[in-house]
Amino acid sequence: MKTAKLTPTLALAVVLVLNFTAHAAGETDDLKPIFNGKDLTGWKTPDPNPFWKVAGGVIVGENDEAKKGSMLWTEKSYHDFVIECEARWSGEIDSGIMFRAPELQLQMGISRSLKRDLTGSFYTGGKEKYPEAGQARDLEKLFKPGDWNHYRLEARGDTFTVWLNGVQKVKYTNTNYVGAGPIGLQIHPGLAMKVEFRNLRAKSLD
Repeated sequence: MKTAKLTPTLALAVVLVLNFTAHAAGETDDLKPIFNGKDLTGWKTPDPNPFWKVAGGVIVGENDEAKKGSMLWTEKSYHDFVIECEARWSGEIDSGIMFRAPELQLQMGISRSLKRDLTGSFYTGGKEKYPEAGQARDLEKLFKPGDWNHYRLEARGDTFTVWLNGVQKVKYTNTNYVGAGPIGLQIHPGLAMKVEFRNLRAKSLD
């Protein structure tokens, strides 16, 4: 069977389609690792630290016996930025990615206040904790329970955008969160939980 040869014009068209697909999925090639896969260099760990460890190229966060919470913060602060990562958990957790000052959160898992899964939504910490405009919808069509799911978060000015597994789920605007801050990973207090993160990459847009 003969293999079809691409003409220069067709080859260019294929490249353009692939580039468009990658852009539409929110992927970029110039994000830099913020986790080296070996240890927590570049991150501020609590002291003592029973909560965070690295195993098999993965950041593992887990409560202690007293079910205390903890945050793992980057040493670097970010204002406008893009971060991508994969996260995995089983059972009920309450975690997420914290950023900006005052603090805004990309939720992962069950909200302790609303008692339902708000993965991919924004938690403001204000009077309206999970604003309607900042909530992700129809997660069951994309989310893979117990498996690795890919997240992309873009903070640009007063607009915050989330992609889950390559699909844009939320574009939220709020003028209150204007300050630069470190990026944080959360272990929520009050419940036994374990969450894993890998392939963390980021880029400052400032």
